Amino acid sequence: MSLFDIFLLAMALAMDCFTVSIVSGVIMRRYVMSVTLRMALLFGLFQALMPFAGWLATSRFSGYIESVDHWIAFALLAVLGGKMIKDSFGDEEDAHFDPTKLSSQLLFSVATSIDALAVGISFACLGYKSVSQLTVPLIIIGVCSFVMSVVGNTLGIMCGKTVVKRLKPELVGGTILLLIGFRILYEHIGF
Repeated sequence: MSLFDIFLLAMALAMDCFTVSIVSGVIMRRYVMSVTLRMALLFGLFQALMPFAGWLATSRFSGYIESVDHWIAFALLAVLGGKMIKDSFGDEEDAHFDPTKLSSQLLFSVATSIDALAVGISFACLGYKSVSQLTVPLIIIGVCSFVMSVVGNTLGIMCGKTVVKRLKPELVGGTILLLIGFRILYEHIGF
């Protein structure tokens, strides 16, 4: 696999991080560097660690992981998206889903990176035999996810003021998370 192929793969994996970061920025409405960097770091870390975990588990659990990873990702995104949609119909003071919480960011990080397990399985099938061979691809994946998360969060914050006036951001964000979950199912089930 060439470096260009790895970069394209990393960008594809980072798109979910980018989307969730935009939604988070819209909900946050103001830039808080520590929150943006923590979210980006978690996204980058999980996007890099999941392929590593998939690669490690390939020898024992590859069939099992590959057969359920999309269902796990869908379930996490459906729960998060459903909660956001439900919260959007509550009282204005109580309705805000808080993407600044560490627990929310961890759930988003796991949910958006579960499909990266399959990438790790692919690395094993492509002949990556050692951790040293995986180092560069995993760094590229992590850095791309980090950068796309920062860019997405910043765009969401910049556009969020306009969006909030017209739409309920929790409703839009929850719908987007559900759509990401359905897209993952669609891609893995093979319709």
